[in-house]
Amino acid sequence: MNPTASPVDVRHLAKSFGTRPALTDVSLVLAPGTVTGLLGRNGAGKTTLIKCLLGLLRPTAGSSSILGETSSDLSPAVKARVGYVPQEPVIYPWMRVRQGIAYQGAFYERWDHALANELLKTFALDERQRIGALSVGQLQKLAILLALAPRPDVLLLDEPVAALDPEGRRDFLRLLVDLVADGTRTVLLSTHITTDVERVCSHVAILKEGKLLQMTDLDELRASVKELRLTATRPLPPALPGVPGVLRYQATDSSAVLTVQGDIPAIAARLRRELTAEVTVVDLSLEDVFLELHSGTKESP
Repeated sequence: MNPTASPVDVRHLAKSFGTRPALTDVSLVLAPGTVTGLLGRNGAGKTTLIKCLLGLLRPTAGSSSILGETSSDLSPAVKARVGYVPQEPVIYPWMRVRQGIAYQGAFYERWDHALANELLKTFALDERQRIGALSVGQLQKLAILLALAPRPDVLLLDEPVAALDPEGRRDFLRLLVDLVADGTRTVLLSTHITTDVERVCSHVAILKEGKLLQMTDLDELRASVKELRLTATRPLPPALPGVPGVLRYQATDSSAVLTVQGDIPAIAARLRRELTAEVTVVDLSLEDVFLELHSGTKESP
């Protein structure tokens, strides 16, 4: 194990199922103490990436590692430092909740019994109930408990709140913030809920059809993608050839709306100068940024 290695390191990773590519040349490195939101539409490759990281799937090409060890050959010591919440948890259905927690805890030297008990109360789980009789949401809460109680150094979360109600989501996000507060843990959070990413993540990675579109600081991403509203004294052109970073452009006579990525002040100044137009810069939500980047460049009259 390399103590200086990045907690999560993915290099040119590719994975195909038969002739269908699920991941293509994905590279990303997660620094210690970062919480990265992994965004992408259904089928974008989010679950495949996480399973490759855990060694549950073997890549077709490229490599990945966790805490300095190759994903396909993780030692028991490293596995004990990794927490994982799958999209569809399957947990000892014949056991009662308390038995399942005790059984899981026996495998971890750093298992935090006090935290496990706190989470049991926070999630209002009945420790006497059989796991197989839990609702989908209750099972998701138990999976989160089992992943957080060892206080892992790396936490991989695949749609962890998909089955939770708003209160359960809020409780989970609070717990996640508390867990990473000391700045030593690294989290990869796959989700389709962009507001959750805005609340807890420092970085964002965007997958589209198995390819990595963006991997960047969240604040930097939002600062680099803006909507511009143009008002001119004469009809505007149906397209903007030569203007960099245009993701979308729609013009109607002397007004237009466009989304751009890049040096926003420089782009706005150029449009003011070349089109003799008034330019208003509008902030976008992360959801809007995601949709604009995912849609790609579109110019229409």
